[in-house]
Amino acid sequence: MKQQGLDFGERKPQPAPREPRRGWTVSQLTDRIQTALETELADFWVEGEVSNLSMPASGHIYFSLKDDKAQIRAVIWKSDLRYVRFRPKDGMKVVARGQLRVYAPKGDYQVQVQVLEPLGKGSLQQAFEDLKEKLEKEGLFDAKRKRPLPLLPRRIGVVTSPSGAVIQDVLRVLGARYANLEVLVYPARVQGEGAAFEIAQGIRALNRLPGLDVLIVARGGGSLEDLWPFNEEIVARALAASTLPTISAVGHETDFTIADFVADLRAPTPSAAAERVVQAKRDLQGQIQALEQRLASAFAMRFQRVKARVLGVTSHRVFEAERGRLRTYAQRVDDLARRSETGLALQKERAATRLRRHAERLEAFRFERQIAERRARIGRAYDRLETRFRADAQKRRGVLGRLAGVLDSLSPLGVLARGYALVWDAEGRRLLRRADDVAVGDTVRVRLLEGGLRAKVEAKE
Repeated sequence: MKQQGLDFGERKPQPAPREPRRGWTVSQLTDRIQTALETELADFWVEGEVSNLSMPASGHIYFSLKDDKAQIRAVIWKSDLRYVRFRPKDGMKVVARGQLRVYAPKGDYQVQVQVLEPLGKGSLQQAFEDLKEKLEKEGLFDAKRKRPLPLLPRRIGVVTSPSGAVIQDVLRVLGARYANLEVLVYPARVQGEGAAFEIAQGIRALNRLPGLDVLIVARGGGSLEDLWPFNEEIVARALAASTLPTISAVGHETDFTIADFVADLRAPTPSAAAERVVQAKRDLQGQIQALEQRLASAFAMRFQRVKARVLGVTSHRVFEAERGRLRTYAQRVDDLARRSETGLALQKERAATRLRRHAERLEAFRFERQIAERRARIGRAYDRLETRFRADAQKRRGVLGRLAGVLDSLSPLGVLARGYALVWDAEGRRLLRRADDVAVGDTVRVRLLEGGLRAKVEAKE
């Protein structure tokens, strides 16, 4: 029995429980990466082209270094700017010395630049200078082909993005200075792939519209890559072929594009372009104001001269004697005026007295009081009449009830209601009262309370 119990009661050994698998946290992994990268790349030189340059109010400089296959972010802290003897620009080829740093909150890495030196020119800058040299040789920048702007334009065409702040600035300036000016906007992309084609297409399209006086090509500031559509040859050719005077208002005052050199006028900003368009009107207004001031001054001088001459003539003794007589007449007029005022005041007082007396008499016979008395008298008469009418109506209603009772008692319909019937001959002309009035076999008509019968006499009693 003991052996049998051992055979059936023995259990297989259970495997030991597994410990949960553990890994690094994101912070721990980032710390390991940061330690490895910053230790391995603590000091190095790197060459590349500057792109996406940004200089916020903090004073730091953020940009990217790129070549044809890759790019890396970079930063120059404000404290290290004293070692940089120039300001980098987009498209510039540079060589930088720095350290690799990992920005843990975003998992990004960037080069902390301590030394920055220029290294030749960037590809975009080189392309800019090549195209500039080419077009300049063709004479597209020649000052002789520049056309003056119209004196007082009435319709202006603008090629720009319809959703940006540029068009709002242009419309605001034009509306404030030249409210009746008509503005036609051709919507076009001003940045990115295909923007140059749309800008050139907008220039050609507005040139085909009749009645336009001047054409503005506008865009806000940005990097060299952002402004590059205005450095394309297709835009330069379109501006050169424009039959309308053109204004290039691209970027800020320090930005220059090929469009600036080809256009008839370069404006430092889009707002400045709008001001330049309406400047002639402002100049004319200034000239008109100056002429008005000169006219007012000349009129004042003329008036003073005439006044002096009149005073010189009137100072003669003949006029002095006349002035004495005039003073006498003036004094008499004053006396008459005082007497008139006294008489008018007296008449006014008498009229006021009469008015008060009449008002008192009128108060004694006020129409409102008489109307109220007559209205009360009419009300009492109406009440008496209504009482008599109701009594008379009640009396007549009683008489009418009695007569209706008598009439109902004498009505044949009352007899019929008690079960009797009326019998007429077959034609319904003669009321039958005796059995001898009909013969056996005759047809008679019987009138009941409700309806009637047609019967045949079978026998008489």
